Amino acid sequence: MPTFTAPDGTTLAYHVVGEGEPLLCLAGGPMRASAYLGDLGGLARHRRLYLLDPRGTGDSAVPADPATYRCDRQVGDVEALRAHLGLDRVDLLAHSAAGDLALLHAAAHPHRVRTLTLVTARARALGVDFTLEHRREAAALRRAEPWFEKAYEAFERIWAGSVADADWDAVAPFFYGRWDATARAHAAAEVGQTNEEAGDLYASAGAFQPVEARAAVAPSAGRVLLLAGELDGGPLPRVAAGVAELIPGAHLVVQPGAGHFPWLDDPRFFTETVVAFLGQQR
Repeated sequence: MPTFTAPDGTTLAYHVVGEGEPLLCLAGGPMRASAYLGDLGGLARHRRLYLLDPRGTGDSAVPADPATYRCDRQVGDVEALRAHLGLDRVDLLAHSAAGDLALLHAAAHPHRVRTLTLVTARARALGVDFTLEHRREAAALRRAEPWFEKAYEAFERIWAGSVADADWDAVAPFFYGRWDATARAHAAAEVGQTNEEAGDLYASAGAFQPVEARAAVAPSAGRVLLLAGELDGGPLPRVAAGVAELIPGAHLVVQPGAGHFPWLDDPRFFTETVVAFLGQQR
């Protein structure tokens, strides 16, 4: 298992899967170990994936200062991995909450980012957040599912303040386009892969300065793909379209029938979309 040293001295681990040109992959959660990304639906057959375990997760060490779990303070981790790998410019893929980290890295180091692939990604770094109404709108799309009634009751209890494990387990199907055996196994692994303390600090006060980030990301020379799931509430496709408008030249693709983990819902569509984007003339 390869490791490198972050700017604050924390030892961070990453996993290498596949062959081809490097693709640096940032896990979401927030603060979930990269194991849940797997081979990204077979993307590893086309690119060599460098899967970073965020500090305090997976095989990475726990930092001495918990304040470094804050998203903006992890930008140095991404840049240290780039330097460790000896790459002048990187293709960067980020999922979910890691979208914020990838955007902040691109804002801080625009000339180090060749392409940015944001998969069902957050954009609080740019001042865009997902609301309860967004989640309800996406949930309503699943009314015909056999699990919907119980899942929606749990959904409302959670937004009313429930922290019961049973309620969180019940809403898991909303995150997947198909609630099959693969999705169930993937969801069951979440708790063991996530550092909840770190996740609580990830978006804490001061993490995001949207005005500054928008100004820094806008002139970036890197190309940007936003891939949204048709059934996902975080972000809804129309919200992802709004994020794309904040990044000149960004390209939006909505994957049909996909939830929050599109590489599981339709690996072929996901892989072909990302490979085509990465293979465009630079």
